[in-house]
Amino acid sequence: MGVDRTAFYGTRPYAHLRLEFERRLQALHDAVEIPDPREAQIARLKAEATKLKERLAQSEQTIDSLTDFRTQALARLGAQHEEIVHLRQTTATASRVARLPAARSSTTASGTCS
Repeated sequence: MGVDRTAFYGTRPYAHLRLEFERRLQALHDAVEIPDPREAQIARLKAEATKLKERLAQSEQTIDSLTDFRTQALARLGAQHEEIVHLRQTTATASRVARLPAARSSTTASGTCS
């Protein structure tokens, strides 16, 4: 194209962007390489699918670790409960162990409120 476009586009806003776009488009046409928008979409979707697979794997790993933690916590709570039951039975049968007084009711006020 032998037409000087700078004289025509020079007075319009963003003329430099249009000139740059047309220059790049002409370079692509000269190189006989016309980009296919479907290929770009396929590449974008493949990249997105890869990211989603990574997020899914990370989520599954987090779920597995939390499930393991829950199992360990329940086992510890069960063991602590068994120890408490055992200690209560031991104190009930032992004559030299003194029982502590029962806890006071939460309805009675302790100390001053002012």
